[in-house]
Amino acid sequence: MGQSDSNQPAAKDGDRIAKLLARAGIASRREVERMIEAGRIKLNGELVTTPATILTSLRGVTVDDKPVAPPERTRLFAFHKPAGLLTAERDYSGRPTIYTALRNALPPGTPRVMPVGRLDLNTEGLLLLTNDGELKRAMELPSSGIERTYRARTFGEISQAQLEELIHGITIDGVRYGKIDANLERRTGRNQWIELRLTEGKNREVRRVLEHLGLQVSRLLRTAYGPFELGDLPRGQAAELKKEAIDRFRATLKAAK
Repeated sequence: MGQSDSNQPAAKDGDRIAKLLARAGIASRREVERMIEAGRIKLNGELVTTPATILTSLRGVTVDDKPVAPPERTRLFAFHKPAGLLTAERDYSGRPTIYTALRNALPPGTPRVMPVGRLDLNTEGLLLLTNDGELKRAMELPSSGIERTYRARTFGEISQAQLEELIHGITIDGVRYGKIDANLERRTGRNQWIELRLTEGKNREVRRVLEHLGLQVSRLLRTAYGPFELGDLPRGQAAELKKEAIDRFRATLKAAK
């Protein structure tokens, strides 16, 4: 186990198996830990009992008794998620998930990809997908401070001054939401579009904040995640992002640490 795969950089003394498997796109670190607990991962035929196992490569590692292939290069896809799809691998009640649409949206031969963060069932727009569990984790961590941009179509009375108060954050039912940069885009009667920029991305954060302000949200669309934008990507379609853009973004993540 002392020799490292040529396309899999590792620390001099190796990395935790959970980190290596996440980097290889098997699952997120947390999911790998659950797989180890379930007895699904072996090393040279022996059960791995702790995610703290240190390795320099994935040689001899199996998942469900299948050898783990060397990790591919990091790939990142933009997907225009339609409303009505769950951001989940499967739904036991039979509701459609993003993977239902991705079967046709992703090019043939695409490796297993995982969503970066989530979008609610009825929220549409930009959902990033990657085969790199480490990149996924880094992009989801609140400490990374990655800005997400949303557009919400709402009904009700609201002023720009009220929206500007959100820059100080707000507490709703005991939950503290960080600063939100919110701006009225256009208004027709009591209907308006509002653009919101935030970095936390708590569960249903945008809807809860706007409903707390007395607004009804009829449509919610994520238009950007960090430097990656939805642009004119058609609904239900996916596009691979360029390696150069991913490398530039990773450099900013490392610089922020």
